[in-house]
Amino acid sequence: MLHDSHIFSGFSVNDLAPTKQFYQDVLGIEVEETPPPMTLLHLDGGRVLVYPKPNHEAATYTVLNFNVSDIAAVVIDLTAKGVTFEHYDSEWIKTDEHGIADQMGRKMAWFTDPAGNILSIIQEAPATA
Repeated sequence: MLHDSHIFSGFSVNDLAPTKQFYQDVLGIEVEETPPPMTLLHLDGGRVLVYPKPNHEAATYTVLNFNVSDIAAVVIDLTAKGVTFEHYDSEWIKTDEHGIADQMGRKMAWFTDPAGNILSIIQEAPATA
């Protein structure tokens, strides 16, 4: 029944204005305001709805993952724009001094948006022949 539906995801934030500015000006994502006060993020893979919620609680999981070809360059660029990367030192994930983890060739780094939602950038492991 729904297999042909156009899908999109969404998540809440506590304040739409700084969130819109962050996604648009810091991350360089096309942002569209839609009524009532909501925002659509236009990404290569589709759209993501961002909506204000008075009792918003930041997600404790990653809400958006961005595939990149050069994670080190993206970390340097975003850090220069004021983004702070998360650092982990657990049995599951260990990050380096820049916040980059290497999981069997796949490199990942996590940061949060102004509402505290977790985002990641991922550089896939090179394909093996």
